[in-house]
Amino acid sequence: MARTPRTTILHHLVLTLCILSGQNTPSLASTAAIDEFLGCLSADIPSRLIQTPATPSSYSALLLSTARNLRYILPDTSKPLGIIAATEHAHVQTTVRCGRRHGVRVRVRSGGHDYEGLSYASVHLHKHNEPFAVLDLATLRAIHVDPARAEAWVESGATLGELYYAVGAASRSLGFPAGSCPTVGIGGHLSGGGFGSLARKYGLSADNVLDALVVDADGRLMNRSSMGEDLFWAIRGGGGESFGVVLSWKVRLVPVPETVTVFSIVRSRNQSAIELITKWQEMAPVSPQELYLRVLVLNQQANFQALFLGRCGDLRRLMQDRFPELGMTEQNCREVSWVQSTVFFGFSATSIPLVQLLNRSSNPRYYLKVKSDHVQEPIPRDVWESIWTAWLEKPEAALLMLDPYGGLMSSISPSETPFPHRQGNLYQLQYYSFWYENGTAVAEKRMSWVRGLHKEMEPYVSKNPRAVYVNYRDLDLGTNELDGDVTSYEKARVSWGDKYFKGNFKRLAAVKTMVDPHDFFRNEQSIPPLPAAKMIP
Repeated sequence: MARTPRTTILHHLVLTLCILSGQNTPSLASTAAIDEFLGCLSADIPSRLIQTPATPSSYSALLLSTARNLRYILPDTSKPLGIIAATEHAHVQTTVRCGRRHGVRVRVRSGGHDYEGLSYASVHLHKHNEPFAVLDLATLRAIHVDPARAEAWVESGATLGELYYAVGAASRSLGFPAGSCPTVGIGGHLSGGGFGSLARKYGLSADNVLDALVVDADGRLMNRSSMGEDLFWAIRGGGGESFGVVLSWKVRLVPVPETVTVFSIVRSRNQSAIELITKWQEMAPVSPQELYLRVLVLNQQANFQALFLGRCGDLRRLMQDRFPELGMTEQNCREVSWVQSTVFFGFSATSIPLVQLLNRSSNPRYYLKVKSDHVQEPIPRDVWESIWTAWLEKPEAALLMLDPYGGLMSSISPSETPFPHRQGNLYQLQYYSFWYENGTAVAEKRMSWVRGLHKEMEPYVSKNPRAVYVNYRDLDLGTNELDGDVTSYEKARVSWGDKYFKGNFKRLAAVKTMVDPHDFFRNEQSIPPLPAAKMIP
């Protein structure tokens, strides 16, 4: 990918700061300004698409429509002053321009799967006195697949399931590398990178983005040519809601066999689950790229789930050679199309009809807290024994997910996109705590479990920094603070920036300074502008 020379970036940054010195940043919105903001919207957007607390039933219905984490829709959670359900690109441009003009921040929601709810809620509203509106992209979900060119245009409001379904309908020999949950929105997924079962063969979703349509902080509509390579680099893994609103993505579709193989093999502790996990750490990351084998630890059982880009007989021979301890047989196999494999990972079954991929429902909703890590050295067996006994056998224990890296993931440069977690990582590790009961005592117990286990794992995971994937957002790392009228670069870098992006964080901040120097698009963990003192290496 062509990259803008460093001298060009510095020239743009210096020019931007010179322009800024003669401009005033809009002040925080007053009550009158909020009314003016809503009036500004209504001049170009039909009133039925704008919901406010003044119409509580329709406002709540829209707010809850893709709110995936009940922790962020409790009564004491800061909520948007309005929700704009955009149905065309001009509505997005109007919302951004009105927000800039009247000092109202805009948060963007595509699928609502942000672990910390930042696309539709705020933990800083009272702290910084910043009212915000939500721009809901769920209706912007058109998908156009071109199987002859092995490409597709997909709008940000579409879900992964909808994209999978469309690709599968167009071709049995094409797929797209992305995540396992079909209700995840394309917009947020690609903005953070997009890891899934084809990553070892074809990289992340963001590694397969060819173009995009973006509305910037001035309300301008741009594609890859007009936005430039630096912004195009930043939106493919730099996290959502920092640089603009990505309306749609042009993606490269990848070749897959017409028949692939999946399996799910469950082993309990007395069936050598701990020994199998210990061995898995060494074999899964170095297996052929055609094999993706993850582990889910739930209810004191280890579930080994696989996708193999080939037939069952070839997979059986591979497993006998690399992982005979698992005891996989041909009876464990299910030969399916690639699109049916996405149903398998989304719903843990191959018998569910493909049309289920189009179900955007978030039910059942639950309260959720997730933390994550990267593992670079195999964790010893005795440590897994201790973890299992001390943490996984507790009544409040939930889910542990181990996803293998390796394959093409190890061949891509950590600076090719903002996602830096490439070579040197064996696998990523997620700690899920989820619960359905409301109440402070329940929440504290569940949160204590996931945070306690995360702390227990500290000696065995990546260090300096303890690295985290931005799509597994974690506010425990820290939240942004203001330095004057913009987000503090240094505080963001130390608390969470280096952990998500490592050496790419400074370049992301430089791009932010070029495209959004006033820091209009900001939230608790958005990319800050780069201070003038940091511009020259």
